[in-house]
Amino acid sequence: MRAVVVPSHGDSSALRVTEVPDPVPGPGEVLVDVAASGVNFIDVYHREGRYPLPPPRVVGSEGAGTVSAVGEGVTDIVVGDRVGWVNILGSYAEKAVIPAARAIVLPEGLSPEVAAAVLLQGLTAHYLTHSTHEIQPGDDVLVHAAAGGMGLLLTQVAKLRGARVVGTVSTAEKEKLAREAGADEVFGYDGFAERVKALTGSGVHVVYDGVGAATFEGSLASLRPRGLLALYGAASGPVPPFDLQRLNQAGGLFVTRPSLGWYTSTREELLSRADELLGWVASGALKVHIFQRYALEDARRAHDDLEARRTTGKVLLIP
Repeated sequence: MRAVVVPSHGDSSALRVTEVPDPVPGPGEVLVDVAASGVNFIDVYHREGRYPLPPPRVVGSEGAGTVSAVGEGVTDIVVGDRVGWVNILGSYAEKAVIPAARAIVLPEGLSPEVAAAVLLQGLTAHYLTHSTHEIQPGDDVLVHAAAGGMGLLLTQVAKLRGARVVGTVSTAEKEKLAREAGADEVFGYDGFAERVKALTGSGVHVVYDGVGAATFEGSLASLRPRGLLALYGAASGPVPPFDLQRLNQAGGLFVTRPSLGWYTSTREELLSRADELLGWVASGALKVHIFQRYALEDARRAHDDLEARRTTGKVLLIP
């Protein structure tokens, strides 16, 4: 089969489309013919070695497709089932082996492309708004990169929870997309903390920050006393070490660095979040915006576009 392999860590030129042996499902696993793979910043981190994984390795951690074989002991998933997955490496490929315990059977009517476009970022939006900070009606929320694939979903889910959402974007086109997703106010990045404080008076209850180094100081300055900064990513680079006493001086603030794995640690939690998420998609309450579909051979360009912030909505690879 064809797969996108990282022989050694580096920039996007490290991505190589290579013929590799077809994978075989072991006990408790299923083999899936991949219909679409989601492209996410975590794939960039894996490619760069920021999250250390020894190469060579097939990259990609989200996808959806049709089960073509099942391993020993698998009884609740059968050949022909359409499934999606998150946080399983090896998704940039024509075939992938997935632990049956992590496979999400897709409801009728949901295409694998939409599943690959919504699962990782949608589940992240779910845990951030329901668990990391359980949004209450009337909460003020700041969402960075509000027109990206993650930002569009996070804005919509925060609105479903009853929040007033402030989004940050870099262009007028992205402002339009963020407002269409439900953002009540949209600012550029320059001076956003001052504008947030002017709008809210005391600051927001929570900042959802997947940008990292470039926005961290402004994110802290945007919080009300006892507010929470959920730093769920670092697209602009990691945040440097800082003195925790600053949190006390700024109003008893909270900072957390969550990730999806800690909020889907059991199959029951994974399926509970996925059921609600996919129910929103099925009902039309949550709109999934696919920016572009790339062939496996164009994985480098997909990563370049994602890192350069030329994308709005979700980026997919189609084998």
